[in-house]
Amino acid sequence: MKELKEYVNNDKKVKFSFYRAGYLYYQCEDGFEFPVPISDIGEATFLAEDKAIFFMRYIRKHIKVLESNDN
Repeated sequence: MKELKEYVNNDKKVKFSFYRAGYLYYQCEDGFEFPVPISDIGEATFLAEDKAIFFMRYIRKHIKVLESNDN
C-alpha cells in the first residue's frame, strides 16, 4: 500500500464516486477509494473534484483501516 503523501503530493486530485449509507466515497487519481462520513461534513461544501490534500484526514484513516484488516 502507498504512503499518504503519494496520494496527495503534486497537486493530485480526488473525484466523487458515489454516496452510500451515510458516506461520500471519493477516488484518488490512482483509483484508491475512501469514505467520508456525512456526520463530519457540518456546513462544509464537498465538490465533485477537489485537491487530494484537503482529504488527507480521510485517506489516512482509510489506509489505517485497510492495514489493520491485513494483519
